[in-house]
Amino acid sequence: MRNLLYLVMLAVFSGYGGGAAADTQAFYVLPAPRSDSNTSVEQALVSRRSRRSFHDTPLSIEKLSQILWAAYGITDSERGFRTAPSAGALFPLEIYVVVGNVTGLSPGVYKYVAQGHKIIKIADGDIRAELAEAAIGQPMPKYAPATVVYTAVFDRTVVEYGVRGRQRYVFADLGHSAQNIHLQAETLGLGTVAIGAFTDERIKELLHLPAEEEPLYLMPIGYAGL
Repeated sequence: MRNLLYLVMLAVFSGYGGGAAADTQAFYVLPAPRSDSNTSVEQALVSRRSRRSFHDTPLSIEKLSQILWAAYGITDSERGFRTAPSAGALFPLEIYVVVGNVTGLSPGVYKYVAQGHKIIKIADGDIRAELAEAAIGQPMPKYAPATVVYTAVFDRTVVEYGVRGRQRYVFADLGHSAQNIHLQAETLGLGTVAIGAFTDERIKELLHLPAEEEPLYLMPIGYAGL
């Protein structure tokens, strides 16, 4: 059934610090993404804008699934191809989603896993207001039903390309993926905006990021207001 989010596995989750701790780490398989739409690439490019206000309308799990797939989903499982290119096929990005109002998902922090197109629940609770505060008070993450958060493990690229990998290639990877979200949002009747102004340490705390991950972008997702 399209509206059902399947609970695949539960495992004890320990070492969780701060906030509303989850007792379990849940793996959910997302609804299968589509590979076509009624909007052409050219139409999406023409209409793409940075949207900075959002209606208080729930986001469907199907649309969130499509957004996450567009960002970093696998398009060829045998060869490991994804929706966005990566220097040396090293894929340094990690993708989280802060959920506040998504049908079929309880509020919380989730991590996207491209293999199997699934998400892992990291934490319980609606932290959208705290996320907005961490973004220097910008209100978009507070009112959007969900916010995609990009992080990077720089060492994955640096080990191959050195300083140039850290200074250029990881951020090129980010741009490829983030533009995919912009264009996919347009085809779904949604809006988004890329936010780079935030307090890094606070984002790390809110998402309980591993030490090797650095936050790069916040992208609120929802039905755009005026």
